[in-house]
Amino acid sequence: MEPQPSRGASGTAPEHPDDWIREALACHEASLLRYAYSLTQDLETAQDVVQDTFLKLCEQPRETVAPFLVRWLFTVCRNRALDVLRKSRRTGELSDEDMNRQPATGPSPAEATELRDNSVWVARLLESLPRNQREVVRLKFQSQLSYQEIADVTRLSVTNVGFLLHTALKTLRQRLETVDQLRTMNSQSVGNPLSKAP
Repeated sequence: MEPQPSRGASGTAPEHPDDWIREALACHEASLLRYAYSLTQDLETAQDVVQDTFLKLCEQPRETVAPFLVRWLFTVCRNRALDVLRKSRRTGELSDEDMNRQPATGPSPAEATELRDNSVWVARLLESLPRNQREVVRLKFQSQLSYQEIADVTRLSVTNVGFLLHTALKTLRQRLETVDQLRTMNSQSVGNPLSKAP
């Protein structure tokens, strides 16, 4: 008779020590990849950053990281992405202050007539926000982090996170209204026979 594997108190086989890392990978890899890509603008680099993040997780004792796993993952991912950007010199020396000073650019009227899908417009308008506003919007709405978690990841105060989100959403709303007005004007001019040349 072969010996049976030892069972835990619940009568099931004990959890493998790496199961928590596999679970973290399954739950957070996609959102970390989107976040890393939003910082690096390069898929391969983003994949490397996320891989490095999970390799660092493997080095951490579970009991140390588990209580704030999501915050830890996004912080390590952000720091690694910024390190890679600094080292690659693609963006020059990029500090937190530099991220906050990125200029905002809006869509041109010509672009407004080309696009019809609101989700495409929202994505383009999101890209037109300053980098720090884009980052907090993505962390909030794509990664579903709380204000406190966003503050911990970005090293901003919770109040500053709230201000950046408020400002970003207000700007997006105003720009979306402008896009809608341009669409309305364009559709009216196309359907109006008086607007055509003789």
